[in-house]
Amino acid sequence: MFARTIAVVGTGYVGLTTGACLASLGHRVVCADIDEQKVAALSRGEISIREPGLAELVGEGLAAGRLSFVVGAGQALKELETEGKPVEVLFLCVPTPMGVGGVADLSAVEAVVEEVRDAMPAGCVVVNKSTVPVGTADRTAELLARPDVQVASNPEFLREGSAVHDFLNPDRIVVGSNSSPDAAERVAALYARLGAPTVLTDAASAEMIKYAANCFLAMKLSYVNALAELCERVDADVADVTEGMGYDRRIGQAFLSPGPGWGGSCLPKDTHALLQVADSADFEFRLVRASIDTNTRQFRRMVDKVRLAVTGSRNGSLSRVRLALFGLTFKAGTDDLRDSPALGVAALLRQAGAELVGYDPGLVDSPAVAGLDPRLVTLADDPYQAAEGAQAVVVLTEWPEFRSLDWSRVAAAADGATVVDTRNLLDPAVVRRAGLTWTGVGRPTIEAATT
Repeated sequence: MFARTIAVVGTGYVGLTTGACLASLGHRVVCADIDEQKVAALSRGEISIREPGLAELVGEGLAAGRLSFVVGAGQALKELETEGKPVEVLFLCVPTPMGVGGVADLSAVEAVVEEVRDAMPAGCVVVNKSTVPVGTADRTAELLARPDVQVASNPEFLREGSAVHDFLNPDRIVVGSNSSPDAAERVAALYARLGAPTVLTDAASAEMIKYAANCFLAMKLSYVNALAELCERVDADVADVTEGMGYDRRIGQAFLSPGPGWGGSCLPKDTHALLQVADSADFEFRLVRASIDTNTRQFRRMVDKVRLAVTGSRNGSLSRVRLALFGLTFKAGTDDLRDSPALGVAALLRQAGAELVGYDPGLVDSPAVAGLDPRLVTLADDPYQAAEGAQAVVVLTEWPEFRSLDWSRVAAAADGATVVDTRNLLDPAVVRRAGLTWTGVGRPTIEAATT
């Protein structure tokens, strides 16, 4: 494999992981961002993202001289030019948030293209790494107006909390280009050392693959959440049901765990974006729309579970009821609060008048706390403090640390005797022995132990 000169624009989860990992594969990588303070910190090897292994890769890349950070995409091109190695591949890893009506906001992508359009050397390949609507590669080529610069789509499949592992151990590499087969092959060659299956296709198909994969996972999660509700109504145990399903190799075990709903930075945005693609093609994608509706309903269903556990009625009042929320991030292993189902449930609980005190291991000393509305939930220093005076403990994020808590201490701190485990994370027998009643999702309620 030949080492290439690469510019990565954007240093969020995708951009920073992409840059650090490509540098670890032997390429020369310059990462650019518009945040001067962030660039300065990254140049010192300081990262604010909670991602196992990422800080080490950044440090190794800096020490080896294969990785550097600059302010602005144009400066990245200049730095490589100064080294006598003009950029060969430029990755666009900038935010594409959900805009009005669910349409992806491509303003950041377009701004970067405008900035670098005239500075890129002939033969460079511009790669859309961000999740973008179908047709963005063609739009990028139009904006570039550079027949001597090729455009490709290379979607990422990185999970927060395991992004480095996912990058270095991919299920597949997908690259699509309408410019020429050579463009896709050159991008795919960057990953040659990983030995992963490679899909070379046209740009629209590559862009669609990302949406298709994420929306399928969202549908699978909505399916299992609906299945859990049905299990509750017919006295079946969803844990046994999904175990029996998961042994079928056509289905698999992944994404068969019920919960409070799905969220995060990808699934909500991508499901709405695919609906927009479908609408523009005059196609009614009812499966995806139903998955979104089921997910919204799941938030309300979790609130009903809390009402029932605390008041004995699904219509009972939660006014001034103190609740301890264990977990606020959208999943364990991250400090990301974006579209967190935990916060979706919390908002409905607060709307119902409940007083919320929360604890999340991922938010301890995390700058992400700044994005949490103090009017929604008060943060505690530890789970036992959160439980003080609570009439119920509600587990909303699947942090493994919650399994090993001293649940007798939790019970002593709380005023109530109920745990609503929306992730089916805890061992019901352990909770029961602590004198607490355990209520899960799609599973029989385990009453508190009596003496």
